[in-house]
Amino acid sequence: MDALSLLPLTLPSLPLAAPLSRSRRLSGGGARVFLPRRWRRAARLSVSAVATETPRTEEPQSPSPSGQGRFDWLDQWYPLAPVCDLDPRAPHGKTVLGLSVVAWYDRGTGEWRVFDDACPHRLAPLSEGRIDDKGRLQCVYHGWCFDGAGACKFIPQAPALGPPVHTNSKACVASYPCVVQNNILWFYPRAEPEYKDVLQRKRPPLVPEIDDPEFVTVYGIRDLPYGYDILVENLMDPAHVPYAHKGIMRGIRKKEDPGRVDYDREGGGPIKMMIEQANIQGFLSPQERGYFQFVAPCMILGSVFPQEGKKKVPRVMLVFFCVPVAPGKSRVIWAFPRNIGVWLHHITPRWLFHIGQNLILDSDIFLLHVEERKFAAAGLDNWQKACYVPTTSDNMVIAFRNWFRKFCKNQVGWATPQANQLPPTPTKDQLMERYWSHVVQCTSCSTALKAMKAIEVALQVASVAVVGFLAIAKGTLITSTVQRAMVVSAAVLCFAASRWLANFIQKNFYFQDYIHAYK
Repeated sequence: MDALSLLPLTLPSLPLAAPLSRSRRLSGGGARVFLPRRWRRAARLSVSAVATETPRTEEPQSPSPSGQGRFDWLDQWYPLAPVCDLDPRAPHGKTVLGLSVVAWYDRGTGEWRVFDDACPHRLAPLSEGRIDDKGRLQCVYHGWCFDGAGACKFIPQAPALGPPVHTNSKACVASYPCVVQNNILWFYPRAEPEYKDVLQRKRPPLVPEIDDPEFVTVYGIRDLPYGYDILVENLMDPAHVPYAHKGIMRGIRKKEDPGRVDYDREGGGPIKMMIEQANIQGFLSPQERGYFQFVAPCMILGSVFPQEGKKKVPRVMLVFFCVPVAPGKSRVIWAFPRNIGVWLHHITPRWLFHIGQNLILDSDIFLLHVEERKFAAAGLDNWQKACYVPTTSDNMVIAFRNWFRKFCKNQVGWATPQANQLPPTPTKDQLMERYWSHVVQCTSCSTALKAMKAIEVALQVASVAVVGFLAIAKGTLITSTVQRAMVVSAAVLCFAASRWLANFIQKNFYFQDYIHAYK
């Protein structure tokens, strides 16, 4: 079995950092990896997936020489959120690299802005502010207002005929370069003037299929109670899928394998993986049917090679963005473009898809949270000594750990001083809660939750009203036993429906436990 067989449906073309050779051998498996000619050409043209100023080169297998550079975490673009989950009527606070920022929509220019989430007056969070009637970002602590460039335009406490104190540079708020690409808001975590035009030098990773009109894309976002490195490692580990997500996802046995490869009842088995082009910008993992790619520091992509000769190849693509938030905290943003079932995308609400995706994330949250603390106790420098990884299914995990050690010294380069100490372990229901980690950040789920709560209340009111009607109309409008039975049944159905809906809301928007022993 190869890792791509664990992905739902086939995955489309992804931008390669450098073209694969026409055929390669998978270590230990003898299978050949074939990349069609038109894919090789697309790969050469899709270098936008990595920083344009630095060419990709093969990483030597020997230890890194002392002169090799260290990964610069502040010289990267980071995704904040899908634009569909950002309400332009309000500011939105986010934390990336330990840096608190606020994203807001500037009506004057029709563009999103990203500021430091601190008013220069008394450091109140601007994310708790509002957009005023002139389209400016207003701090709700004392009413200071800022334009899209971060300049203070109004201080209510300053006399109109007095000195223009709002023009002082100290009244300005730090503004970060930002751009909307692939319908995701990205920002660059340097506010100094020399980085104002950084977009001309370096762009975020680009996934062309997301902008292709033949594709539709499902977006999502969730905060997670474990660190960046644990998140990346988990998404690079297809071998855990049939076990950690049992009952939700399953391994797929290849038709040509029966009698040659042993699979267990969950569908797990050998996974042939290899690593190529490993360097400071990431690495590529070609496989028998496709490949995975890690574009440092955030993007993980997976693809299956399409069959030659077809005019339109059905394609589904998985794209994950792994965002370091703080020690022991991370954020995953996903985008799943596809060119099949387009009509279904337009009639299926996004929150319905998120229910399944959140259940997948829930099923290994506790495992990963505890695993991170055991790694910390053992010391990340001792990762390979503490862990036994003898099979090729762990090759991507090993490659990432090597990248993290070699270029990052096993540490995220935080933008603000961090103690690198993990926060206390909360209870399991707090670890797996969905409301604050996802629902409040998702416009589709938050809207659905409000509607369902309204329906729940309406059903409860209806059940009480029907019972009241029965008491009032008894002996007048309702005279027969059949009529009374029908009215009572209606009241019971309304009440039962309200209870079922309340349980549905609790499980899918707040908390649903996942007990592996009973799966």
